Amino acid sequence: MTASQINALAASIDDAFFLIGAAIMLIEIAEALIKGEFRRKTFLEMLVSASTQIPFLVVQVFVLTGAYGLYWVLAETLIPWSIPNTWLAAIMALFLADLTYYWEHRIAHEVRVLWTQHAVHHSSRDMNIVTGVRFGPLEGGWALVTHLPMVLIGFSAELVLGASLAVLAYQTWLHTELIGKLGPLERILNTPSHHRVHHGCDDKYLDRNYGGILIVWDRLFGTYQVEEETPRYGLARDFDSRNPVAVWFSELPAFWRDLKAARSWSDLRRVLFGRPGRTPQS
Repeated sequence: MTASQINALAASIDDAFFLIGAAIMLIEIAEALIKGEFRRKTFLEMLVSASTQIPFLVVQVFVLTGAYGLYWVLAETLIPWSIPNTWLAAIMALFLADLTYYWEHRIAHEVRVLWTQHAVHHSSRDMNIVTGVRFGPLEGGWALVTHLPMVLIGFSAELVLGASLAVLAYQTWLHTELIGKLGPLERILNTPSHHRVHHGCDDKYLDRNYGGILIVWDRLFGTYQVEEETPRYGLARDFDSRNPVAVWFSELPAFWRDLKAARSWSDLRRVLFGRPGRTPQS
């Protein structure tokens, strides 16, 4: 496989899941209109979710450019070994990218400085396809760091970026209430049912089902939770805004307040790297 073939394959996967997501969105809107449930609040929530793409994409252009440059320099000049770009290597890279995503995602929930960005994705009280594109502006930077080990193993920059894009693209169709449980697939794959749990703020649903494509990582590492009653979506704290700027930077005011309140290196460490909700003294 050449670099252009890898890029073309990743783009095709992204396009395919985009079309699936678009089809689900149209069905969601049609169903809501028929039932008379498509309220102004729902429409505004969709617009706010879509608006997060403005700062995210502006930053992502630089992140992806920097990631490719960094990965290429490491792979081509500093690492004396490499894994050839074959179909087997592509499958291995996808498998490892999915495992990497699990830990990238889990750590983003457990470390407050990272949660300031990922919380944007969880801030909607609705669950629909457009929620899937609701991202914090700087989320891509953490992904760049977590995928570095794949480059050090010997995968090419194109294969690492292509595999990570495929993992993200797969998740497009997960953000919906339209699709119920999918039988035996629930044991292996991440599904809309599993991902609804992940977006729930009920106590038993918090910090569960981090997987990208496979749900087996959650089963293996003890973070799996089956969907029982319909989750209450959104952040555990009281946040329900349709103001784009408030959504983009929802966690930063409290984070900045706690940073200023830190009186020692220990306080600062708790604010930066403690679990979300930690204050300098807690």
